[in-house]
Amino acid sequence: MRRHRKIKIVATLGPASSDKATIRALWEAGADVFRLNMSHGSHDDIAARHAIIREIEGEIGRPIAILADLQGPKLRVGVFAAGAVDLEEGQSFRLDLSDAPGDAHRVQLPHPEIFAALEPGSALLVNDGKIRLKVTACGADFADCVVTVGGTISNRKGVNVPDVVLPLAALSDKDRRDLDFVCALGVDWLALSFVQRPEDVLEARDLAQGRAAILSKIEKPAAVKAFDAILAVSDGIMVARGDLGVECPVQAVPPIQKRLVRGARAAAKPVIVATQMLESMIESPMPTRAEVSDVATAIYEGADAVMLSAESAAGQYPVQAVATMDAVAREVEGDPTYREVIEASRKVNRRTVADGIVSAARELAETTDIKAICCFTQSGTTATLVARERPRVPILALTPLVRTARKLCLTWGAHCVLVPPQERFKGAVLSAAKAAREDGFASTTDQIVVTAGVPFNVQGTTNILRVAPCDERLIFRADPE
Repeated sequence: MRRHRKIKIVATLGPASSDKATIRALWEAGADVFRLNMSHGSHDDIAARHAIIREIEGEIGRPIAILADLQGPKLRVGVFAAGAVDLEEGQSFRLDLSDAPGDAHRVQLPHPEIFAALEPGSALLVNDGKIRLKVTACGADFADCVVTVGGTISNRKGVNVPDVVLPLAALSDKDRRDLDFVCALGVDWLALSFVQRPEDVLEARDLAQGRAAILSKIEKPAAVKAFDAILAVSDGIMVARGDLGVECPVQAVPPIQKRLVRGARAAAKPVIVATQMLESMIESPMPTRAEVSDVATAIYEGADAVMLSAESAAGQYPVQAVATMDAVAREVEGDPTYREVIEASRKVNRRTVADGIVSAARELAETTDIKAICCFTQSGTTATLVARERPRVPILALTPLVRTARKLCLTWGAHCVLVPPQERFKGAVLSAAKAAREDGFASTTDQIVVTAGVPFNVQGTTNILRVAPCDERLIFRADPE
């Protein structure tokens, strides 16, 4: 039960993929991580899906990661007396705090924090940017605007404020309740929406108390500007191109994506490319050529994972969408150009002993007849460092901790194996050889590279590397003790 590709696939669960048969079919088609969208569904729904995933995990004998995506603060206009109105380019329109139903001249915006941050000239985007307003005058409870892009505005449409940093916490009261609930369930990753600053991540980390890894969604211009600081306090990154494409010029999104992917990879932290990757497959069994190229681009860039949203959550062809993404990944990774691009973008990073160990492991594997790099890890750090190298050979992440194995399901190339705790390096080598043989990565005539830290079961001690045979008799002969 091994994947024949390095990049991972994240599949969102929803109405189209809530039953056990479909979720198992998604895993068999190639899903490595399941996303639970906290914007939709009750806690009972989320708990039921979580239980199904863990049941399937037990049946197949492979770790599966679960990512809970918190909704974040939702900024919306109020309601209209007529349900909707048409705004024309050049007309005046006011946003205010009054709860009176809106009309063609004004509507409620029940967020005083927005008015506190606005300045004349600020832009307001409504309904995913379909309507654009420019602030001409503003105060503590109003903003007078001119319509720069018109259209129909209706009840409770979302509002984006791209060019100011809002005095909003990334976690709403709902998010705090959801965070505690999913951490108690036992999810592996928490995705934070609308992160603007590193303090947003630190707040979530404090609430999570180590119960889940923190993944920051980069979807606001402020987050792009503060990316290095946000990355430093995050365990992973999501390039959330939906809101990013609304709040930034659409032509700016591809270079931003490339920069974020490279930055996360250099930091040895997993990065997901998300939103509208196979959007047409919500209603069609076949993707467009442009969508296939979009998925391929993320793979060539070296992303750790690509994600399906509505395609697997609400679409008519959820399993086909995962299978399509899997097929594209295998085709791209089999292309000689893929290796050229990946290796050209590799940055040498050897500031610590662990950096040197994993770099040496990759060089050994690529210059000799090595079948796999087997790394023993407690926290998962060694495996992510090996993955940063993007080696040509498979990565076996061996750990006694199921939490670590699940978390690493999001890491590029990591094949996670649960093994008994080890006290001596010889036992680790024997365990690595057994795992490599049983999971089809090597035979008794092959060799593997084994990395570990001595003393064992201590985080951050990667300090040893050995080239070992996969034949247990040869291991015993070399080290009879």
